[in-house]
This record gives sequence, C-alpha cells and structure tokens, in this order.
Amino acid sequence: MSKAEQGKTRSGQGAAGKRTSARKKKKQQKKVLIVVIEILVLLILAAVLFVVVKFSKIDKDTTFDEGKVEVNEGISEEAQEIMKGYTTVALFGLDNRSNGNLSKGNSDVIIIVSINNDTHEVKMSSIYRDSYLDIGGGTFKKCNAAYAAGGPEQAITMLNKNLDLDITDYVTVDFNAVVECVDLLGGVVIPEVTDDEAVLMYGYMDEINRLTKHNSKYLTGGGTNVTMDGVQACAYARIRYTAGDDYRRTERQRTVIAAMIEKAQKSNLKTINSLIDALFGDIKTSYTNTDLIALAAQVFNYKLGETTGFPFEKNTKKLGSKGDCVIPCDLESNVTQLHAFLYDDTAYEPTDAVKSKSAQIISDTGYGKGDGF
Repeated sequence: MSKAEQGKTRSGQGAAGKRTSARKKKKQQKKVLIVVIEILVLLILAAVLFVVVKFSKIDKDTTFDEGKVEVNEGISEEAQEIMKGYTTVALFGLDNRSNGNLSKGNSDVIIIVSINNDTHEVKMSSIYRDSYLDIGGGTFKKCNAAYAAGGPEQAITMLNKNLDLDITDYVTVDFNAVVECVDLLGGVVIPEVTDDEAVLMYGYMDEINRLTKHNSKYLTGGGTNVTMDGVQACAYARIRYTAGDDYRRTERQRTVIAAMIEKAQKSNLKTINSLIDALFGDIKTSYTNTDLIALAAQVFNYKLGETTGFPFEKNTKKLGSKGDCVIPCDLESNVTQLHAFLYDDTAYEPTDAVKSKSAQIISDTGYGKGDGF
C-alpha cells in the first residue's frame, strides 16, 4: 500500500472514530436528558402528592348541598357577566364555644370576599351580624341567625337573596383556627391599639386561654404597630363594647385578616406547611381539593384592596324580642352600593326580590332611605 493510500486509510479511520465518538457523546447527552426529565417528573409528582395530602386534611363538607342554595331571579345578564369576572366566597366565623363544631351556631363573623380574577385584587365586606334581614322564608331578624337555623346553605342563601349575589362557596372557622394561624405565622402586627381596647381584651383573652389551653399575656397598654400572638389577635377581633360598637368590631376583624394575609405572603414553605398541618382541621368548606389547589396557586399574587362594612347607610333600633338590630336605610340602595364596591358595577339595578325585602324592612322598622348615618 502506497503512502498516499495509507494516509487516506488513517484519515478515514480518524473520521469514523470522530463519528463514533460523536454518536457516543449524543447517547450520553440523551441519557442525561432522560435522567433530568425523570427527576423533574418525580419532583412534580412529589409536589402534587404533597399538595393533595395537605389539602386532604381540610374538612371538606360532604354534607353541603349546593342544590339548597338559592339566588334571586331577575339579575340582569350584564350584571351576571360582571360577577363572573370575580370569585366570590362567604366567610363565616362561629362563636359557638365548641372547638371543631362547625356545622351550626350563630355566625358572629360574616364576610363577603370578592377576588378579581384578572387583577387578583381582594376586597372584603363585613355584614354586620345584627343586620335586620330575611334569614329565610320571610322571617326577618338578625342575619347571624341564618347559619344556626340552616347551616351554611341557609346562611349563603340569606346573603344571595338579600344582596342579589350568586355565592356557592364558603369557608367556616371558629376562633381556635385564628389562634393557631396567627401563632404559626409568628404573630401579626396591628397598626394601632387604643388603651381602652387593650383593657377590653382581658376578658376575651381569659376565655380564649381557657378554651384553647394557652397562656397568653395581657397587653401592657395601647400603641402603634403592636405585635400580637394568636390569643391576643383573636381577643382584639372580638371586642365589641367600645365607641363604634359592632361597626368597629368588624373593622378589627378585617384588620386582623389583612395582617394575617400580609404575614402569610412573606412566609416560607416550611411555615405554610405547618399552617396546613395545624390549621386545616379547624376549617369547614365547600371547596374540593382541586378548587383549593387552584386558589392556592395564586395566593402570593393576591393584593388586598379596600374593606368595608354593610349596610353602608344604617341606623339601629330595638325590635321587641328580636333585640337591637342594624337597619339598612334602605336595603335597595345599600345593595346598589355593595355591587359597586365588590364588582365595580356602578350601574347595578336591584331585583324585584330585593326591592320587596327593602319595602318590608321599611314597614317593620319605620326607617328608609335618608334615615341612616
């Protein structure tokens, strides 16, 4: 074989070797890629399993019958379309002195939450527990009695029928859930506490400490940017007998919730994990695991917007055995304001059903539009 032929052979062998080496390298890269994909798949599966296990701890209300939840006929198509752009949830807090019993009891906390599905802005409106409304079947009395009379189905129906809403989902807690949540978050900061509020917290703290077996200490006085533990925050939210009565009380409730949301959004995965483990046994809800996972996926994107109380225009009156009630002045105009607040629907026209209830309240109480404060 000539030198030229030998050179060509070596050149060919070298090229073949390079091709073989390239093929081996590609195979190795392919194997590495497959391993990486497998690891990612396993991580995703592990994450999904983690979420499913955690959310399975929530007390999903299997007895909740959405078919019993009623809404008013006559809500315009335009208004319905606007409401579809929001997730609306009813939050109930039971003061039943019995931890874990979330099926019945007066709902001393009633909050409507609207979440803008596009901007993720969260708005809250407290419904004053003593509001004189139709709790069902034409029975007008304090609205917090609806939950005790017929559980979450009747309480949601009460909100829908009096306020022209279309709520189908709810979350119910008792004060034990608030205590645990705040403690696991490492406390919450309340912007301002008066000396009167600090003193009035004593009695509530004594009761909560006894029921939850905590040993929380009294505040030494009022102040600004006060850090509270779970018992203190819960006691603060329950104060009623100060200037403003129940109106101010609902403001405190919303302040505590806002502080909890702010602290949770700054928390790490370990804290959230602890919250899920400890807290979700104290929650009863209509949501499925899938629903909760979808909501949780956006939790760090939520932005807390305005909060308010309902009715906006109101008065108070003792109505015999029904006690001191908060009277909407009048219901019809207050419902228009509520839709403007929750859904930015400034042109909302209440249904005939709401107008009828409004007329009944005026007849029962003597208070109508223009009689409120």
